[in-house]
Amino acid sequence: MNAQNSPDTFTVVVVVSADAEWRAVRSLFPTIEASATPLGECFAVTIPGLPGTAPVVFFHGGWGKIAAAASAQYAIGRWHPDLLVNLGTCGGFAGLIEPGQVLLADRTVVYDILEQMGDPDEALAHYATVLDLDWLGDVYPHPVRRSALVSADRDLIREEIQDLAARFGAVAGDWESGAIAWVAARHEIRCLILRGVTDLVSRFAADAYEGNLNVWLEATEGVMRSLVEQLPDWIERAARHERERMPVP
Repeated sequence: MNAQNSPDTFTVVVVVSADAEWRAVRSLFPTIEASATPLGECFAVTIPGLPGTAPVVFFHGGWGKIAAAASAQYAIGRWHPDLLVNLGTCGGFAGLIEPGQVLLADRTVVYDILEQMGDPDEALAHYATVLDLDWLGDVYPHPVRRSALVSADRDLIREEIQDLAARFGAVAGDWESGAIAWVAARHEIRCLILRGVTDLVSRFAADAYEGNLNVWLEATEGVMRSLVEQLPDWIERAARHERERMPVP
């Protein structure tokens, strides 16, 4: 998996962050041996029906913004992907999205930056990322909810949900996507973030809090299975766009 990409090979790396998300992915490929990296395991899978595409690398990047940024940088430096994918879960804002829906992030915001010496909005804007999704076209290969996604090194706080929705136009939150999108943008690497809603949080209630962790764990298995099953169609869309924009010899 260290081989340099050939000019006509489309290379994809899928970063999976949380431990439970990774366990769900590994269970789908029980016979494939994984290799160790400084951050987490990785393995490569050849996906039938995707000519010109190298074996897809699945990489356990780790949870939280620090591991997310490190894993995105590691993946880009090691595999030089044409497409960096982040598959995972997110907590939805009750009343704005439903459990089981898949969110396609078109903007990420790291919202737990607390700047008290300068302009707080400027600090937030520095780590906000707009993802270029023009290559997907107008009709997506699978049903998704396209929206902003907010990230922080903490679970969603009930009292902040209304403000996050109004301020950033978000309908869900996670821990890692903001860091991954930001690193990919700095390297001008195409990035696709797909996250399934496992649980809802509102001002008054939270499905997976207060001893209800199994709500998230059980939903995570189904979300990750569905995202991996749908992944080839998203890769095919990206690879086709790459072929179409290459000059004819």
